[in-house]
Amino acid sequence: MTSDDLLVRRAVHDDAEEIFGLTREFALSVRPRRAPFDQHLPALLANPDALLLVVVVDGHVRGYLLGFVHLTLFANGHVAWVEEAVTQHGFRRRGLGRALLESFEVWARERDAHYIALATRRAPEFYEALHYESAGTYYRKTLKPAEDQA
Repeated sequence: MTSDDLLVRRAVHDDAEEIFGLTREFALSVRPRRAPFDQHLPALLANPDALLLVVVVDGHVRGYLLGFVHLTLFANGHVAWVEEAVTQHGFRRRGLGRALLESFEVWARERDAHYIALATRRAPEFYEALHYESAGTYYRKTLKPAEDQA
């Protein structure tokens, strides 16, 4: 696959159906639900500190990347964070992930980010080939809504 065969662009609301399908491939420990997805997508598209990119092949969204830039104290300014990145199962190892990440890097540089970080247990060879290095351990704690704690 060549770069002429794919297009990376900002997501638009009309991409919702295909992006939602990909969220179901991405999420392993949380099951995406359509109502919250539909509620949050417009806010993400409008957020100037967020970037939702899609990669389109043959007129269909075959991957997406959601990332943010935010201020920090320890890094003396902005850092970028990749929250979600996925390519459709049958389209992996074709340069789509690279195209998404490289486009995000351009945006992060334009926003004066000092570096990009992400948490993943998958595809270390992919990230290392793009000159990312392992830098820590990822911890999380699931917080339940107050009504679930009663």
